[in-house]
Amino acid sequence: MLFHSSIRKELARSFGATLVILFTIVLTMLLIRTLGAASKGSVDPQEIMLVLGYTVIGRMPTVLTLALFISIVFTLSRMYRDSEMIIWFTSGRSLGGFLGPLMRFAWPVLLVIMLMVFFVWPWANQQVNDLRDRFERRGDLERVEPGQFQESSSGRRVFFIDKDTADGTEGRNIFISSAEPDGSETITSARSGRIEWEGERQFLMLNNGQRLESQPDNGLRVSDFAEYGTQIGQAGGGLGAEVELKARPSWELIMNPDRANLAELGWRVGLAITAFNFVLIALATTVGNPRAGRSGNLFFTLFAFVFYYNLLNIGQNWVARGVIELIPFMLGLHGGVFALTLVWFYKRHQGLSLRELLTGWRRRGASA
Repeated sequence: MLFHSSIRKELARSFGATLVILFTIVLTMLLIRTLGAASKGSVDPQEIMLVLGYTVIGRMPTVLTLALFISIVFTLSRMYRDSEMIIWFTSGRSLGGFLGPLMRFAWPVLLVIMLMVFFVWPWANQQVNDLRDRFERRGDLERVEPGQFQESSSGRRVFFIDKDTADGTEGRNIFISSAEPDGSETITSARSGRIEWEGERQFLMLNNGQRLESQPDNGLRVSDFAEYGTQIGQAGGGLGAEVELKARPSWELIMNPDRANLAELGWRVGLAITAFNFVLIALATTVGNPRAGRSGNLFFTLFAFVFYYNLLNIGQNWVARGVIELIPFMLGLHGGVFALTLVWFYKRHQGLSLRELLTGWRRRGASA
């Protein structure tokens, strides 16, 4: 039908344009964040694009949800502004008649969001964690770039190497600053150094240098050395770190229903339900005012998304801490939003006003 096809085509154009804009914004923000993490030494500079790609893929369910919501609001706002909605209403269409074409357009997007949040979201987080963990397990000198100051994996040492060889096992003009938990500090400088292995321990052997030790009780001590060795790392292949909660597969969360797992599972299920609720919210609440333009609906769209999304994150924290159980939270938040949306949709579908509803309720209460 002309009615269904025209609405779906306009929704597709609006959704595509909105998705490109949001994707560009998210990509820029995540690129800045990834570059900041690389400068701090938590991400390998050579793997920035991999980390960025996996991070963007993990954020796509949220981006798709917002793009779907904005596209529906913008399409309906444009139809109200250009009086197309009035034409459809006078031709016999009601507000409820728009629900069919909207759902026919939205269900593939909702399906993709659900699949991504259950499967792609944990997989992408796991890939990012693997890249960071592999970089953190590298030797301290393997993480140092010539001409740059770099922290060790423990954060207690700062290395600087002016130049190194092609294989990365020898360097010149070496500087090491070390801080211990007891308050002592050590500064070591040497003309050259090399990496040596003794069993499973990795040592940095320094030649022709000076060592400055500062201790709270013994004061300052300066010593020169012809050769000095210090342990800088351990052999690779250590014990793997515990998998983060966001990187756990959905089936693992279901099989181990503790508070933390249930909170993460509720967040994933809630994000899929949120996308469905936003379709109904867009249809029930979007109104047209030719004098106001799109600014009012855009402000409402962003506010509703941020508010709903923050409530979802707050609920995840409450469930993890045991403040509220998962099922009551899901029913209270998503069920409450769904019920309020249906009430608002019924009000607009029947052409009722809040004054008429309040008057009717008062009359029923008086007669009772």
